[in-house]
Amino acid sequence: MSDIYAMRRANGDWFALDDNGRFRVPLFHSSRDAMIARSRNFEMLLFKPVTLDARLLQEMMPVEGGGNVDFCLVNDPLVNLNRGHLVEHAHVALLMHAPIEPKRVRANGNGFHMPVPDTFIKVPVV
Repeated sequence: MSDIYAMRRANGDWFALDDNGRFRVPLFHSSRDAMIARSRNFEMLLFKPVTLDARLLQEMMPVEGGGNVDFCLVNDPLVNLNRGHLVEHAHVALLMHAPIEPKRVRANGNGFHMPVPDTFIKVPVV
């Protein structure tokens, strides 16, 4: 099984870069890579690497479609995070060997649908 890591704060916020109004969540191949990237980016100092699983991936993604969240795979933690390769949500699930199915929810305005998560921290892309 191949572990994929994202950066999360103790209060549950995910680290994400602001990419023209969209959230771009950097993903890492190892906890070590994530810690190296953290040491080079002061915006990440309050975040720690967390192994992604299907439940956390589902928590990050809005229910309907994919919303405004993108993932980028960082192959070299010593390089600027903006140079990560964009990957689709389904591809992230395949990398984790844990395919996910979209939740079926009622979106009829009665409050049974999930809102778009607002637990991302926007960091401007430089």
